[in-house]
Amino acid sequence: MNDKLPGNPGTVFIVDDDVSFLKSLSRLLCAVGYAVKTFGSVREFLDQLRPEMSGCVVTDLQMPGLGGLELQAALGRNENPMPVIFLTGQGDVPTSVRAMRSGAEDFLMKRAPKEELLAAVERAMERDARERQQRERLRKLRERFGILSARELQVLEFVVRGKMNKEIAADLGIKLRTVKLHRTGLTRKLQVQSVAELTHLVNEAGLFKTPRTAMSD
Repeated sequence: MNDKLPGNPGTVFIVDDDVSFLKSLSRLLCAVGYAVKTFGSVREFLDQLRPEMSGCVVTDLQMPGLGGLELQAALGRNENPMPVIFLTGQGDVPTSVRAMRSGAEDFLMKRAPKEELLAAVERAMERDARERQQRERLRKLRERFGILSARELQVLEFVVRGKMNKEIAADLGIKLRTVKLHRTGLTRKLQVQSVAELTHLVNEAGLFKTPRTAMSD
């Protein structure tokens, strides 16, 4: 297995029942420096699929048993879905449209120029790294919200929706002083200084339904 390309961590997973094509594509990708792993069927690949696997998947469309679209659907249910490139000898417009709408990086014919394939693989690898970083950031962000108490989360929702302390106290049936204490607690735990920062974090985490930006504390 070759060293990974700088800036492109991960592996190119190739799934195809055509052994000769599998070998030739593997040689091409290895020759330009990609780490490559090959599979003769979708089932073989899915049996070894793990959330920590990174890179992209290059797959045939039609194979005995499960096909490329089923593989794409299974990846979509994975904790860390990798981008998919379809490389087929018998594609059609409706199928390619379906694949692209489901998030495929590209849909190429097997006779496509190698430069076109390599460009698609490079885009897919960069996309995987970018999306993996985004998911990790979101996970850490949600962990920060996870340390808030149920009452602090209630107060937070009202705050980012622009409610004043008196309104929050009345809506929750608690004392004004208690609202202030909860606001102090949640800003301390989330390590923010303003309502604008709170709102930005909430929006980024997708914590509540479309909170509007509050203009002041």
